[in-house]
Amino acid sequence: MSENTPGPKKAAEPPEPSGVDLARVALRAAKEQARARGDAAREKKQARRGGLRSGAHADGRDPMALGSAINRLITERGWETPAAVGGVMGRWPQIVGDDLAKHCVPEKYDDDERVLVVRCDSTAWATNLRLLAPQLVARLNQDLGHGTVRLIKVLGPGGPAQRYGPLRAPGSTGPGDTYG
Repeated sequence: MSENTPGPKKAAEPPEPSGVDLARVALRAAKEQARARGDAAREKKQARRGGLRSGAHADGRDPMALGSAINRLITERGWETPAAVGGVMGRWPQIVGDDLAKHCVPEKYDDDERVLVVRCDSTAWATNLRLLAPQLVARLNQDLGHGTVRLIKVLGPGGPAQRYGPLRAPGSTGPGDTYG
């Protein structure tokens, strides 16, 4: 291969976590260590008392509020980012405005690629959203943490599949196909 010939392109590596992301990871690790120390101390105390007993004081067997249980599950499983993005989808009209929200709806979020997919009801609104995408990405990252949304993929209106009858010719494009 000569010097002027471009070599194989490397896949773009995701950026190293920094700032808020590092703080979030460090906080989660500190919480887990504190919880482990507390559990170990509680087990040691129970062993000294002769095992697990029921009593008037709170312990790990007591009922937990639903919100606390859900927050604990989200933290333990590492679902903070998907849960936050789900919250954004619920607050979509407040984030983009009522006018845009009437015509553009978020469909899904790809956590691996950090891409938010939004479907618009017309090509005019899809074009408008494509022009607003950089500001919208900045606004979402401000709410969710740096780098949570890297790209907004805008989809135009999808027409319904036209399938008339149970039999189809392979490769035909529908009832207007001229077969040749």
